[in-house]
Amino acid sequence: METITVETHHTTELVDITGTVQSAIDELNVTDGIVYLFCPHTTAGLTLNENWDPDVKRDVLLTVDGHIAPPDSRHRHGEGNSPAHIKASLFGAHSAVFVEQGRLQLGRWQGIYLAEFDGPRRRQVWMKFLGS
Repeated sequence: METITVETHHTTELVDITGTVQSAIDELNVTDGIVYLFCPHTTAGLTLNENWDPDVKRDVLLTVDGHIAPPDSRHRHGEGNSPAHIKASLFGAHSAVFVEQGRLQLGRWQGIYLAEFDGPRRRQVWMKFLGS
């Protein structure tokens, strides 16, 4: 298993880790298979989304922060970060991406993101390569 560390700088943000994952594939000489990514945190997650237009990241965060899981005085969790736990559950903790001839097989505009919901923090993403 490989581990990458991601520094986040805001309470909520999407950090593009596509290049870091590809670099790990390059360093390990992975040619064909699947890279399985896992985020071992309860207030962060992983997602695949557009990585061309930065407004997409802004729009995603605007919607999840303002409409899907905004702060609510009825939340009871003592740390006060219930919205972060809800968002992380909705985004999910894992993703799998095909690797062919040493390259991530993503759609034309896709990127792999760590979704931070309780930052700034130092996060980890664990990677396991299945195949050759």
